[in-house]
Amino acid sequence: MIIRIDSLSTPGVEVFSSLTEAQLRNRLDPSRGIFIAESPKVIRTALNAGYAPCALLCEERHLTGDASDIIARMDPTLPVYTGERELLARLTGYTLTRGVLCAMRRPEATPALSALTGQGAALEQVVKDARRVAVIDGVVDATNVGAIFRSAAALGIDAVVLTSNSCDPLNRRAIRVSMGSVFLVPWTYIPASSSPLAPLHALGFSTAAMALSTDSISIDDPRLQAVKRLAIIMGTEGDGLPQQTIQESTFVVRIPMYHQVDSLNVAAASAVAFWELRAR
Repeated sequence: MIIRIDSLSTPGVEVFSSLTEAQLRNRLDPSRGIFIAESPKVIRTALNAGYAPCALLCEERHLTGDASDIIARMDPTLPVYTGERELLARLTGYTLTRGVLCAMRRPEATPALSALTGQGAALEQVVKDARRVAVIDGVVDATNVGAIFRSAAALGIDAVVLTSNSCDPLNRRAIRVSMGSVFLVPWTYIPASSSPLAPLHALGFSTAAMALSTDSISIDDPRLQAVKRLAIIMGTEGDGLPQQTIQESTFVVRIPMYHQVDSLNVAAASAVAFWELRAR
């Protein structure tokens, strides 16, 4: 249903403008929560993964262009809000990437996506057949989380596990930076407890904490390649991993550095780690 808007107060468009990420997530009733996917490519990836759209916002020129196939896949009763580029930029507060946004239901409203849900799927289900798992421990920057997901999908990681104090992978910026990879890799949360690795150890995973330590081993150590099931733990942008996590890990792993550089950004480090520690 095409709805042309000429005002920032058009009923229904607040989902794209005035609601915060927390309001979109709707913690009080996750079954009604939504997220925003940005750009036609990312939206198509989400649709192909089974996520359900509930509204679309696009520039008028994209109705018969980049958004035409997306609109064709939507229920015709769902609203498709459209207007001039400048109006939509004022509405959202930013220039739309490729001119298209889609509000989509969170996985809890889509039972078929139980393996991809970030709030309901059991850890056992998500990592059931995994040989390599990425653990995001307390990373709160949406750009870094999105980049980690993109590297995970590209470099052979079977699942991603996040501590509950990490950024939401369905944050709009995280989705955009990941180029939709958050829809391609199974993921779930574990509590940000004093011993977050215990559930992974119980499921037969060895754990590799990426950290600088006096007892760390090089990332190319042959012992790491011999591990059948390995969880690779990436820490926060500033403080790194908690000491308790480092102490409880099977291995503490470092990436050799040159020119007196002591560390990499967590997103860059994750790409190196995922490639080097991939299951052969």
